[in-house]
Amino acid sequence: MSVHDIHIDEVDGLERDVVAIGTTYPPGRLLPAHRHRRAQFLYGVTGSMRVETADGTWTVPPHRAVLIPPGIEHTVLMDGVSTRSLYLEPHAVPWFPHRCRVVEVSPLLRELVCAAVDIEPNYAPHGRDSTLLSLVLQEIRRCVPLPLELPLPTDTRLRALCRNFLTQPRIDVPLDAWAASLHVSVRTLHRRFAAETGTGIAIWRRRACVLHALPKLAAGRPVAEIAADLGYANPGAFTTMFKQLLGTPPSAFRDRGAAIARIRPHDGA
Repeated sequence: MSVHDIHIDEVDGLERDVVAIGTTYPPGRLLPAHRHRRAQFLYGVTGSMRVETADGTWTVPPHRAVLIPPGIEHTVLMDGVSTRSLYLEPHAVPWFPHRCRVVEVSPLLRELVCAAVDIEPNYAPHGRDSTLLSLVLQEIRRCVPLPLELPLPTDTRLRALCRNFLTQPRIDVPLDAWAASLHVSVRTLHRRFAAETGTGIAIWRRRACVLHALPKLAAGRPVAEIAADLGYANPGAFTTMFKQLLGTPPSAFRDRGAAIARIRPHDGA
């Protein structure tokens, strides 16, 4: 029996370290704030996702995954996503991160995860199925993290500005408008934002633009078109910023197999 489009609550009580579920979501589906008793490995076969917690947001392009710790409240915005979720007993993954983390998914892990959703949830504790799922855990532990996190401020009004910006970011939106809406000076805005997020507001907005571009690049949209949508004067300026933040040009990311380099410390991002 393959496990598709059922809720984790239906099988959460099984005494199995790993439960795999496949689900398909329509474009623009928002999963409201919720949490799981188990840790979750959430992989997108198609489409892209954005996960949000109290700490920030994580952009998950196609063919990547996000690790969601147990008990962490989160929302997920789905953009035409078909997922393969692995729900993991906390005692089986003591090495799991305490914060969400986007990770690269190797070809081997991708095939293992896709095979896992064809395993009966109450599988035999010994044999082929349990061995396959044990290997899945070992491969998840080896996943390479990707720099696709964006911190969010805790201040309600400032957080609302950030969330609104994320829906349609543009690099040319003047900071004066943000400061005016908060009834503070631009200098105070810079200081408050850095205190709340640990990063400068200009760097944060550049990174937001780059992360917004990732799903569009994966979908094959031209770099020049994306750059214009984001308010860049020309494609070259966008490409320079993209390389500075992610260590690879936009054209490389359009290749499904291209890995995203880690952000270098001296980039200040």
